[in-house]
Amino acid sequence: MTGKTKRRLFRIAKLIVLLYIAVGVLAYVFQEKLLFHPAPLPPEHRFAFDQPYEEINLAMPGGNLNIIRFAHAGTKKGLVVFFHGNKNNVEHYKKYAPLFTSRGYELWMPDYPGFGKSTGERSEAILYEQALMVYELAAEGGDSITIYGKSLGTGIAAYVASRRACTQLVLETPYYSIAELAKSYFRIYPFMPAPRYTFPTHSYLAGVKAPVTIFHGTEDEVIPYSQAARLAKKYPRIRFFRIENGQHNNLFDFASYQAGMDSLLIN
Repeated sequence: MTGKTKRRLFRIAKLIVLLYIAVGVLAYVFQEKLLFHPAPLPPEHRFAFDQPYEEINLAMPGGNLNIIRFAHAGTKKGLVVFFHGNKNNVEHYKKYAPLFTSRGYELWMPDYPGFGKSTGERSEAILYEQALMVYELAAEGGDSITIYGKSLGTGIAAYVASRRACTQLVLETPYYSIAELAKSYFRIYPFMPAPRYTFPTHSYLAGVKAPVTIFHGTEDEVIPYSQAARLAKKYPRIRFFRIENGQHNNLFDFASYQAGMDSLLIN
């Protein structure tokens, strides 16, 4: 091997190492943008929902917490506090409303800071604090409460259920923790810096006394199925619905998901 070839290989190796480091640094620096994909709305925006609802706005330090309260149909069985995923705003998740309201449940769905009409700073501590506020407000009616989390919202839902009484906790496409989820995306890195958001779902589930149900698709392209399977293995009491061929955003369309929800909500 000539000296010229050695120098060329050294430069290539050096470039690969620099790229490797750069990707890792960028992933850490921009983790907020990787994790959250909000769609803000102006205060005067009118929501396009096909069923009765009430809009609740709570003044927060430096911002506003916007909550949509969907009315139930028929005899009221209880209420559902729904923590949605990491993108858009409550309008993106409106298809879930009739799933609960048609079965006699009132539905409370808050937006996170920066999502929809909710404003102000966002941090893991703030998300937990606001989630507990939503729960407390919803619980004033004395109804039985189902806590539901989807995707990003599963960690928040598990946190609330570990600290407040509920009838049941339902997790759709959950992660074991954000740190473990990050590892599944960055396998080539021997270690990852501590993320700014941890959402240790596995840890919070230890404090949940209510029944826990998980729905997860085997072909989930965002949060690997293995994340939910790991939770179910750690806590055998979890009722686990494995949705064959289900992806991250289409479980709602599967008969097995609808049947599972019937078994949880119809009594």
